[in-house]
Amino acid sequence: PKRPTIWATALVSLISVGLITPQPTVGETTIAQQQESAQEQLTKAEQLSQQAWVLKEQGKYSEAIPLAREALRIRQQVLGEEHADVATSLNHLAELYREMGRYSEAEPLYTQSLEIYRQLLGNEHLYVALSLDNLGLLYSSMGRYQQAEPLLNQALEMRRRLLGNEHPSVALSLNNLGELYYSMGKYQQAEPLYTQALEMRRRLLGDEHRDLASSLNNLALLYQSMGSYEQAEPLYTQSLEMRRRLLGEEHPDVANSLNNLAVLYQSMGSYEQAEPLLNQGLEMRRRLLGNEHPNVATSLNNLALLYQSMGSYEQAEPLYTQSLEMYRRLLGEEHPSVATSLNNLAGLYYLMGRYQQAEPLLTQALEIWRRLLGKEHPNVATSLNNLAGLYQSMGRYQQAEPLYTQALEMFRRLLGNQHPDVAKSLNNLAELYRAMGRYQQAEPLYTEALEMYRRLLGQEHPNVATNLNNLALLYESMGRYQQAEPLLTQALEMFRRLLGQEHPNVATNLNNLAALYQVMGRYQQAEPLLTQSLEIYRRLLGEEHPDVAKSLNNLALLYQLMGRYQQAEPLYTQALEMWRRLLGKEHPNVAYSLNNLAALYKSMGRYQQAEPLYTQALEMNRRLLGEEHPLVALSLNNLAILHHSQGNIEQALEFLETGLDIQELNLERNLVAGAEKQKREYIKTISGTTDAAISLHLNSAPDHERAAGLALTTILRRKGRLLDFLTHSQQLLRKRLDFQSQKLLDRLNNTRTQLANLTYNRPDKLPLEEYRNQLNELRNQEQELVAKISRRSREFAQINQPVTIETIQQLIPEDTALVEFVEYKPYNPQEDSFGNPRYAAYVLRSQGSPQGMDLGEVDALKPLWEILELSLQDKGVTIPQLKQAGRKVDEKLMAKVRPLLGDSSRILLSPDSYLNLIPFEALVDQDNRYLVESYGFTYLTSGRDLLRLSNPNPKLTQPVLLGAPDFDNSAQTTALGEENQIVATRSLRDFNPSELSLSPLPGTLEEVNAIAKMLGVEPLLGAHANEAALKQVTRPRILHIATHGFFQNRPEKEELTNGDNALLWSWLALAGIKNNKPDNDLEDGIFTALEATGLNLSGTKLVVLSACDTGLGNISAGEGIYGLRRALVIAGSESQVISLWNVNDTATKYLMVSYYQGLQDNQGRSEALRRIQLQMLGSPEYQHPYYWASFIPSGNWRSMAID
Repeated sequence: PKRPTIWATALVSLISVGLITPQPTVGETTIAQQQESAQEQLTKAEQLSQQAWVLKEQGKYSEAIPLAREALRIRQQVLGEEHADVATSLNHLAELYREMGRYSEAEPLYTQSLEIYRQLLGNEHLYVALSLDNLGLLYSSMGRYQQAEPLLNQALEMRRRLLGNEHPSVALSLNNLGELYYSMGKYQQAEPLYTQALEMRRRLLGDEHRDLASSLNNLALLYQSMGSYEQAEPLYTQSLEMRRRLLGEEHPDVANSLNNLAVLYQSMGSYEQAEPLLNQGLEMRRRLLGNEHPNVATSLNNLALLYQSMGSYEQAEPLYTQSLEMYRRLLGEEHPSVATSLNNLAGLYYLMGRYQQAEPLLTQALEIWRRLLGKEHPNVATSLNNLAGLYQSMGRYQQAEPLYTQALEMFRRLLGNQHPDVAKSLNNLAELYRAMGRYQQAEPLYTEALEMYRRLLGQEHPNVATNLNNLALLYESMGRYQQAEPLLTQALEMFRRLLGQEHPNVATNLNNLAALYQVMGRYQQAEPLLTQSLEIYRRLLGEEHPDVAKSLNNLALLYQLMGRYQQAEPLYTQALEMWRRLLGKEHPNVAYSLNNLAALYKSMGRYQQAEPLYTQALEMNRRLLGEEHPLVALSLNNLAILHHSQGNIEQALEFLETGLDIQELNLERNLVAGAEKQKREYIKTISGTTDAAISLHLNSAPDHERAAGLALTTILRRKGRLLDFLTHSQQLLRKRLDFQSQKLLDRLNNTRTQLANLTYNRPDKLPLEEYRNQLNELRNQEQELVAKISRRSREFAQINQPVTIETIQQLIPEDTALVEFVEYKPYNPQEDSFGNPRYAAYVLRSQGSPQGMDLGEVDALKPLWEILELSLQDKGVTIPQLKQAGRKVDEKLMAKVRPLLGDSSRILLSPDSYLNLIPFEALVDQDNRYLVESYGFTYLTSGRDLLRLSNPNPKLTQPVLLGAPDFDNSAQTTALGEENQIVATRSLRDFNPSELSLSPLPGTLEEVNAIAKMLGVEPLLGAHANEAALKQVTRPRILHIATHGFFQNRPEKEELTNGDNALLWSWLALAGIKNNKPDNDLEDGIFTALEATGLNLSGTKLVVLSACDTGLGNISAGEGIYGLRRALVIAGSESQVISLWNVNDTATKYLMVSYYQGLQDNQGRSEALRRIQLQMLGSPEYQHPYYWASFIPSGNWRSMAID
């Protein structure tokens, strides 16, 4: 289910808390004057100055400015330009402009004032320090932090020199510098300064002083921003109490304290504590400052913000409007507070879904900030961020992205790479990519934001918890449920510790965790969490709130999944009505709600009610989110299922085709993300629609041409997709000779070598725990590198031609048929349920439509196949017995397919799941003939392999033949590279190669020598047949390896614990495998499939593994076998010959030498193998399939000469 996430902050409220820094004013000016008239004028100037100051305190800046200007004019006329009183007047006027937000007018006045003081009083004077301070604070307001910092530092140093280290003015300077670092997000630097200022004020001014109260307040604000609420609260309280004692109950500073404490309670979700304080603060400001004062406007704004958090939007709106109007009257149209006010009101409209009203306000705010603060300012960046957030909610992603990016870049330029606002910006951009379904781009941003928050704000902070929550939602969208759950649990615990049990974020997190359990089918765990979440929302936010609607919706969804329809319906209806009231009729949540209610009606069989709701949801999603959004695909697929349930096949196909096209688009984008296991999990999230497309054809419209086409297209797009992607991305980097790409591939290969070596060689003295940690670390490194290579290859990937039946058909020769097997779960649209796995087959020829058929349950075939497997591997089984076993398997599989093959003599066979272990050549037809006698076979992972095999390849080097390794000694003398230096002291506890039956293989020596002579190359034999030599091959035309091969069968459960390293369990034995010298830091002689992925075989025509079990591995439905063949495809080879069981040494030698003679005569790569198999079949010595059926050809079947 889609859930609104807790945004770190989408719309930033900029004026909720005011830092109170006492602005020192310059002391009395008593200048003796000769002339009475001059003296009178100066007295008048002094009076004007005092009046202006009183008006400033009352917030009546526009009335104060003309008085201050007049005072300045008089002083300049009477005293001349160069006088301390003139400097003071300039300072006062600048101060008023600063308050008005007229920074560009304030700056030159502050600068003149500073210059005059310097000329009159010298560089070292308190007034000079004061001027530096004021100018520094102005630059800080303008976001020009780089200019502010040196000025504030100079002021501090000067005060120390003039007044000593212990002085109230030094404390003031420390405080101001602390405030700058606070604005820059450098909390670690701000804290000691604030603390020093506080301590010094205590020592100098005693425990009871107005400045001390200010210090407590500022430190509290810092802790609040750092998320340390329990440290902030007592400081705010002390500050409030002290102000009350010193200044009485009624004082502007007391009102400020009430306001700040209230804002803290709001952050903590303690709304009932915050509200009375804000009201008191507002009333007090009205009494003390009058109804018209900037601080009154601030109070109204903060109260509105509270009501907004509580979801009381109706109460918030008039307060925001009053606040905005008052700022406009008092400060004019052009003021930062007006911009902030516009921004906050827009934030309210955004939450209410009143996007049309929010947009112009945000645009105005942005314009005002740009005019007042220049194009480069944190507030401008905030404004861009908020506008992007609005566009995101409106589904205008194309407009949102550049704004988010600009905001992020600007924050980085202004605040440096390490700042909470930069982290927030990264998080928001990640949210956009998640909403767009561009998961691969979202993940690195979330991770960066999370790391940054942790560094800046510590491990325990609401923003850290929020980020964990958002990252978990991303993983959930990607189907990576195992990774999502611990993150949500951590976030929940952290929110509880920091914010208490009763907080909206706690409720949101409970809701998100429940939704995850729902997707995972853990309904019993989900229900109590949803109920708790709903209760908390109701208590805190009242009955009418978007989050309450969200909770009702999710609870309804749970009841629907549990089949409790009567309970679900009223909740869905309530949620839909509430969203419409609160967010308006056009909102993604409304579309989502319509979709869910329609799904409920469909489950209840009320199709007539479901359809219009689904259609409305689809249309609204298209308008709001654009054509390519995953939710649009969801809507289309839902409509397809609805029509399928009612037997409207044409309409079902129409919707499903469009829905699957959108999923294909998003799949192409998202395969870039993560390591292989995570890519697999993402593919799994859409596997249901593959099953739906096949089921629609086979179960509901078996004779429908378009349905057959859609089913096969979906299989061709998705089957073996991961292998295709990994091969493609590795080969793309191989072709690029740039340093970065090569370095990435080298690092990946080195990491894989280390991983393989450590897996099979646990060092003697290494404790098990430490050994596991080292393995995990290498695994993580490997996964990160795979993810990086995916991303890098995408940067220069040519757009892949879309996989269509037509493009594949053009690549199938006339005498050939593609037979695509698939394991699928039959989908029942009425019940919305999936049955037990079954096999199906689709046949495609160069002309005509695809044909498909169901082949029955997977479990029904298994026992028959197992009997055949045992018979094939035991030459003691009589031929009639063996043929009977072969016939039974054939009846289940190929007998049903044969009528569709026509006159095809060659079959391109793409098995799935366990069918990968069957040599189809050895099946027996109705005339008691082996299929090899009627057909030539070539094995593919999927029909889409044909696209890859049709690409031309680079120049190749001469063939490499490696065989008959000396298992006791390796001729490798130097390690491959520094990264490969592994302490490979063998621990014989875990794995002992010397216990394996590594018998010498005399046949391989003769085999390799004979083939080498034929090809005219020098083979690598004995001690030279080692891993180092193999890893250094570069695009040989042929690679032939003759040795022992192994596959260690791991239980399926354990395969998962090995992350993506199922390729570790298939391997070849090479030279030196038995050599167990403790000083040996070289290769270990165990060449795993994982290491084989790193061979440079780009364009290699043929790889022959003349060894046992080289075709075996861990089986994955839809992705084939995780073994040596997969590795050789990723490495770039065009075709492979591999074995399915232990092979007899002499027979293998005979088969291989004859095979190469066929290749020399320009026979096809598959045909040459078939001819020698038929020859062996006809000989009395080798007629049992044990001898001839073990090797199977995969990949390109054509002759190497034609190629």
